[in-house]
Amino acid sequence: MAANNNISYDSYTPYQQEGLNKEEVIDFLYNSLDEYGDAREDIAKCIDYALSKAEGKGGSVLVAREQNRVVGALILNNTGMSGYIPENILVYVAVHNSQRGKGVGKKLVQLAAGQTSGSIALHVEPHNPARHLYEKLGFTNKYLEYRLQR
Repeated sequence: MAANNNISYDSYTPYQQEGLNKEEVIDFLYNSLDEYGDAREDIAKCIDYALSKAEGKGGSVLVAREQNRVVGALILNNTGMSGYIPENILVYVAVHNSQRGKGVGKKLVQLAAGQTSGSIALHVEPHNPARHLYEKLGFTNKYLEYRLQR
């Protein structure tokens, strides 16, 4: 897709999955999301949803590599909705410690936004330093989120 400072970026969609190693991306996200992460099974479900051709599903998986090693990954899911709910949700984005602050996360988010149509929502913890990146890229905080956990 694109290259930047010896970093290559690849995008995978329901109709273009050639070369994607899902387990490698799951492992990377699981190990890189730190306290903001989820179980491997949940990350796997998210990738499967993004790559599904089923009606109302789909999205994309973006992977940043340096010398064939994953240094960044992003998963964007389509919501199948419009208007009252954003059409897309950025579920996961992570960058390897060695690449943080070097523009890899910014490039991943920009590529994802550039290849999809409609609004994009994301959830971010108030103390997550990535929050500032999202604000610089034009994301706004419209709501407080509440959840009833069951």
